[in-house]
Amino acid sequence: MSDYTVAKTLDCKGLACPMPIVRLSQEIAKIKVGEVIEMFTTDPGSLADVPSWAKSTGNAVLENKQESGVIHFFIKRQK
Repeated sequence: MSDYTVAKTLDCKGLACPMPIVRLSQEIAKIKVGEVIEMFTTDPGSLADVPSWAKSTGNAVLENKQESGVIHFFIKRQK
């Protein structure tokens, strides 16, 4: 685990595109700039969608990893 503190955990397991991104967009607005959301998803499209969304919204994917079919992201709010 890296040196950032998670402000909110978002469980999007079982949700299909575009719902993980919709939920992420809603929830990141509820945390402060500089805070981190930890997101779990089983949608393989998220591997491309989350970094693309982060780039287009000015946020940052700090880390992502896959374990047992679950994709685990850490996204930092930057705006």
